[in-house]
Amino acid sequence: MIELDRLSRRRFVQGMATLGAVGAAPALGATETPASDMLVDKGIMVAMRDGVHLATDIYWPASGGKRLDGRLPVIMNRTPYGREKTAAREMTADGRRRTRAEVAGYYVRRGYAFIYQDTRGRGGSEGQFVKYLDDGHDGFDMCQWIVAQPWSDGRIGMLGTSYDAHTQAAAACAGAPGLKAVFLDFGGFSNAYQSGIRQGGAFELKQVTWAYNLGLDSPELARDPVRLAALKAVDLKAWFASMPWKRGHTPISLIPDYEDYVFEQWQHGSFDGYWKRLGIYAAGFYPQLARSATVHLSGWYDPYSRTATDNFTGTRQQALQPARLILGPWTHGARSTTFAGDVDFGPEATFEHATGQDYFAYRLAYFDRHLRGLENSDREQPPVRIFVMGGGSGRRNAEGRLEHGGRWRSEADWPIPRTRWTRFYCHASGALAESLPEADSEALSYDFDPRDPVPTIGGAVTSGEPLMRGGAFDQRETIAVYGAKPPLLPLAARPDVLVFETPPLARDIEVTGPIEALLWISSNCPDTDFTIKLIDVHPPSPDDPEGFAMNLTAGILRCRYRDSWEQPSLMEPGKVYPVKVSALPTSNLFKAGHRIRLDISSSNFPHFDVNPNTGAPEGRGLSTRVATNTVFVDSSRPSHVVLPIIPEQEPQ
Repeated sequence: MIELDRLSRRRFVQGMATLGAVGAAPALGATETPASDMLVDKGIMVAMRDGVHLATDIYWPASGGKRLDGRLPVIMNRTPYGREKTAAREMTADGRRRTRAEVAGYYVRRGYAFIYQDTRGRGGSEGQFVKYLDDGHDGFDMCQWIVAQPWSDGRIGMLGTSYDAHTQAAAACAGAPGLKAVFLDFGGFSNAYQSGIRQGGAFELKQVTWAYNLGLDSPELARDPVRLAALKAVDLKAWFASMPWKRGHTPISLIPDYEDYVFEQWQHGSFDGYWKRLGIYAAGFYPQLARSATVHLSGWYDPYSRTATDNFTGTRQQALQPARLILGPWTHGARSTTFAGDVDFGPEATFEHATGQDYFAYRLAYFDRHLRGLENSDREQPPVRIFVMGGGSGRRNAEGRLEHGGRWRSEADWPIPRTRWTRFYCHASGALAESLPEADSEALSYDFDPRDPVPTIGGAVTSGEPLMRGGAFDQRETIAVYGAKPPLLPLAARPDVLVFETPPLARDIEVTGPIEALLWISSNCPDTDFTIKLIDVHPPSPDDPEGFAMNLTAGILRCRYRDSWEQPSLMEPGKVYPVKVSALPTSNLFKAGHRIRLDISSSNFPHFDVNPNTGAPEGRGLSTRVATNTVFVDSSRPSHVVLPIIPEQEPQ
């Protein structure tokens, strides 16, 4: 049994008395036996540097109901989702969720101790939950505690998906002692200002829906059934339709701590020290992160694809420990599925086909190599493994999904060294071509009304239920799309969406890498947004007589940040400005007969907050203006998108 010092034991008793009203974890040393070869000590309260105690379960190798002696390497998962609750993303290839005990047992029976811990303010842990910002120091303190224990051999690995990946990156960036390997699975902020909390200056409203959904399970509301019932009764769709909001009068005002951190993120628009803190800015801590071996795993329809690519390149440049990048055609955490939204990528689209191994076996080999020094299959894995979407039949399968197809490919680096960065220019006719537009081409204008934003249809979205979901969809309004209105037309039919597309392609073209557009714009308002969306337009088929406009990636820019993320400045109405709009990376084979399409607009809601066009401070504007926004498409102001085209490789 684990011994705590006298002060920690007293704090543990005090903490358990406080937690007793909400169903505290078993007392120190309460041992269960999930199986004869594994024991678990539950509810250990480990003290952090500020005296807050975090609820911790430790699983041990055992024999005959007794814990085995000896020093062990440790694998740890720190989570806000409940250390005793079945993990949503720890699934077998057939889709079955594994319990915490099953996941722990997988490693325990192979010679590891396994630790689950509730993050601060969640589950059985003490303290106030402040999203992301305590996980670096708490992760450091927990690793420091582990390496000081007589049963630890001083080597630690961490795993977990989504927020649990953020906790890993935070601990590694803090330089946590003993941390030798992290498996960053759909998370681990490279820069939350540009991917995960904000993007291009806009605020990702998944932070609101995530706070609402997690708030339903907060310790605070578990003690207050009246407020819990009130929160459950909230109609999120009605609340989002009522935006803009006032602090204290939002869907999450019933959990003030959660509303506070959401508004803090929302209203803090400038990229200053707030965004460069431990836990949300790995890019500022790459020398520390690179001390651990790293796997960066994400999907093309995951909000953390840019996080994965940036962290991979950032840690690899340090050349301290091996770094690996895996990118599939997945939504958030869905590594063992073959589809995303209404599009299927074929039976080989799963993680298991990418690596030739079951996910759990692959991860075990990774930890065995980096924590135990074993020579195994992990050494043979390539540094970069990507799934190139496209090449399928374009017909609908038995489940009604478009067969887009795709294939896995290994690469030596990211971005792919042989990339040809190619400009495709926007023409006044609606064409998208490598040729420059005419000198006298007229600019294109549209009215952007914040009260009627372009609805989000798929994309790199997570935690957005019931308002939005990620993946690839035909860019057409349906009754399932939040904000869609009769007569449910394609987004291309909206007057506030500019559409530029190539003719049907004469040959296949692969686009793999980050996407960026340079637009020449003006507005009659002091601030507004510009959005881009890259689309693969499938030709008409018997299943889709009007074709299928499949979204690949999207980006946004809030114009006050056009020149500087640190020092925003409002626009002069009518003045022409060049602006860069960045989208998340993607990989797609545009087949011959398909079209490459670029949509330009000024909103993507509720993925992002809607700019009121008034120049009001972030998250505070309560009035709106209709903006007349203009995109210039002449040869002296040639708006264009830069596509990373991958040339065909010569046969070996």
